[in-house]
Amino acid sequence: MRLYHGSDILVYNPNLEKGKPFKDFGKGFYLSSDLQQAMAMASQKAALSINAKPIVTTFEFNENVLSDGSLKIKKFETYSEEWAKFVLKNRDRKTAQPCHNFDIVYGPIADDKVVRQMRRFEMGDISLKELMRELKYPKGITFQYFFGTEKALKALTFIC
Repeated sequence: MRLYHGSDILVYNPNLEKGKPFKDFGKGFYLSSDLQQAMAMASQKAALSINAKPIVTTFEFNENVLSDGSLKIKKFETYSEEWAKFVLKNRDRKTAQPCHNFDIVYGPIADDKVVRQMRRFEMGDISLKELMRELKYPKGITFQYFFGTEKALKALTFIC
């Protein structure tokens, strides 16, 4: 399966140390099977830098690792309370990171305005169900793949 990484640089060899902490599934390397989503992410990242251009790197993903038992995998097939709690935990700056031991996590992208919703939830202003609704990505459900270990990255082969 082809997976795409949107950025302002071509990524030949993903480096987990360059990942940003406190993202939906933690600090790691994120990809999408949706080329349009990856292009949108690349455009968003390029807009943050002067003279940067959006670049999408393509990888071949060995899907066999999702079922062969060689890696710890977590899948969220849709938005759920479990997914919302997982995102909250990974995004919470008060929680020691990494807060899970999965090699690969697959699931929906959360709305980037998660910090505001987290505060409202922690203060008791909204319920978990309301938080889950507010975390939904406004452009519709879009999925992401998180690679959090060197072992997981071995399932990726650089294409272009």
